[in-house]
Amino acid sequence: MPSSALSSGVKLREVWAWSCYDFANSAYTTVVITAVFSAYFVSAVAEGKTWGTFAWTLALSVSNALVLATGPLVGAWADAHAAKKPLLLASTLGCVLCTAGLALAAPGAIGLALAFVVLSNVFFGLGENLIAAFLPELADSQAMGRVSGWGWSFGFLGGLLALGLCLLYINLSPGKPASDFVPVTMLITAAFFAVASLPTFLFLRERAQPQPAAASPWRRLLETVRKAADYRDLRRFLLCLVFYQAGIMAVIALAAIYAEQAMKFTTQQTITLILVVNVTAALGAFGFGYLQDAIGHVRAVALTLAGWIVMILLAGFSWDRTSFWIAANLAGLCMGSSQAAGRAIVGYLAPPARLAEFFGLWGLAVKAAAIFGPLTYGAVTWLFAGNHRLGIFAVGVYFIVGLALLPGIDVERGRKAALASP
Repeated sequence: MPSSALSSGVKLREVWAWSCYDFANSAYTTVVITAVFSAYFVSAVAEGKTWGTFAWTLALSVSNALVLATGPLVGAWADAHAAKKPLLLASTLGCVLCTAGLALAAPGAIGLALAFVVLSNVFFGLGENLIAAFLPELADSQAMGRVSGWGWSFGFLGGLLALGLCLLYINLSPGKPASDFVPVTMLITAAFFAVASLPTFLFLRERAQPQPAAASPWRRLLETVRKAADYRDLRRFLLCLVFYQAGIMAVIALAAIYAEQAMKFTTQQTITLILVVNVTAALGAFGFGYLQDAIGHVRAVALTLAGWIVMILLAGFSWDRTSFWIAANLAGLCMGSSQAAGRAIVGYLAPPARLAEFFGLWGLAVKAAAIFGPLTYGAVTWLFAGNHRLGIFAVGVYFIVGLALLPGIDVERGRKAALASP
């Protein structure tokens, strides 16, 4: 992690502390959203009902709609009051407590499970926006991809460790039903998130200055809307992001469900698969950050989207576990690289004085994608009698649309517009 990639006055310890948050919150996405609780909800809490997948995706969509509505306002308020760090602490505590609450979700407790899923995902989404807003303060403008990749790759390692701890506990309970061990994995995940995020709050500095003249978040957002034409490259990229993230969010939210329902994996086999995929994703995020800075932001995203399209074809036509393992690891490679690349581009195109607000808009785009991406998959499987292969092909269309929207984005023109913004 060379210091030349960092902004003036930024120490390596601080970047490590920032990366620790990615390390910590990946426990939530990996264990709750991807690997364990999603499949547990469909098979145990919803008791295998045909509408279980749709109910899961609907809960995620509701939570992401709430983040979509509140994220830019929270970001604007954080900028005006230089309060990214206190708000990040509040959102972290909320996600940790609600994740622990998922331990109460016994079979049949559908309302309780969905309530805690919605609340925990709202707090997670707000925290994700806020931690991302620190990136442009830490990284040199020409090294945004590398620094973003460092954090994202470290994050996948956090998901790997948290999931490994859960798998260790599960293996200590052989032959027991999922209702006996999944609740404990929720407590493990909550504790991991809380402890692993401590360096962020101890060492990460709040560099922003309060802006009392623009203290109203509504006023700041309205001003951004009025000046939207000044940020046409960022606006077009956010539209592109909405589509390709829809596909990514569907894969994240439904990977375990697809593995168990379409490929007939057991819980232990699914967790093992996702453990390996997290390693692949970490390598993709780390290595691709360097490639992104070398070949350019737009070319880098185009390369990852082409990889996603190949992955969808492989997964949809896989009938044996070997080919599905290949597809899953290609998804991990593309996941790490495309998500780190997207965050870096927004950091490059965001006005320096309004980072939390514009990362709130980034979060808005991501959460909009997280509404209709998984919901598309859930609706297709519900309408077509549990056909999960048709569901994966349906969300693959979003990667094609995202790739089609990339031409016409000029990141250097967008950077000039951002630097000219008050």
